[in-house]
Amino acid sequence: MNKRYQEGQILLIVVLVMVTALTVSLSVAARSITNIRTSQDAASSEKAFSAAEAGIEKALTNSQSSTGTFVNNTSYKTTVATVAGREFPLNNGAPVLKDAAADVWLSTYPTYATPWTGDLTFYWGTASDVCNQNEAVNTLAALEIIVLSGTTANPQIQQYGVDPCSGRSLNNKFQYIAPGGGTIAGRAYQFRKTIAINNGLYTRVIPLYAPAMIAVKGCNFANTNCNTLPSQGSVIQSVGVSSNTKRKIITYRYYPQLPAELFQYNLFLP
Repeated sequence: MNKRYQEGQILLIVVLVMVTALTVSLSVAARSITNIRTSQDAASSEKAFSAAEAGIEKALTNSQSSTGTFVNNTSYKTTVATVAGREFPLNNGAPVLKDAAADVWLSTYPTYATPWTGDLTFYWGTASDVCNQNEAVNTLAALEIIVLSGTTANPQIQQYGVDPCSGRSLNNKFQYIAPGGGTIAGRAYQFRKTIAINNGLYTRVIPLYAPAMIAVKGCNFANTNCNTLPSQGSVIQSVGVSSNTKRKIITYRYYPQLPAELFQYNLFLP
């Protein structure tokens, strides 16, 4: 009986050892497969990214949508969309930094042909913005708006200062703007300022005190007297594909900004 008992114990130990060895082997194999798959995915991702970059480079050269394939089984599809129309956000919908400039061409670049006439409305700010003398917590921007109009031989400059912070507007002498904005490209804005423009060539808007998301619309606040704004440049999107991996690159090619020396900033000293 003792001999049979010992043989049963030995068999149990052998089975346990085999199960343990099998478990370890399967774990190592699974990890190896995962590492191989991760390496393959990383390689495919790099190839797809390189293909997308190639599509961007081609679009920057010819400004046209296109597709292409390469010998390493990668491909790209590039689309080029013009930034124009009745309304659009500035800076691609990203906040314009404090004291930085966002520009809108009101005439045809680069000839300044077909100056724009109509009501141009600027939208900015959100309901959660805070006006505070402590700049660390101040998120409510005022705007300096500069409009260049007339002819290139005799351009005229008009400047506007608008501020939705009532207390602050008393000190900087800007026009106070009460809440009452609108929605542009699906984004809600808290404030707006409409400017009547005649033979407009170019306009520049500068957020003061805080960064701001800014949009423009070629209409007045009642959504009438609307005119399409000219092209501002283009948005280029390229999707690279390698195996089952896709990588997307988006870049923006706006028309150049005019030199700051052409504008007079000394009228506003907030």
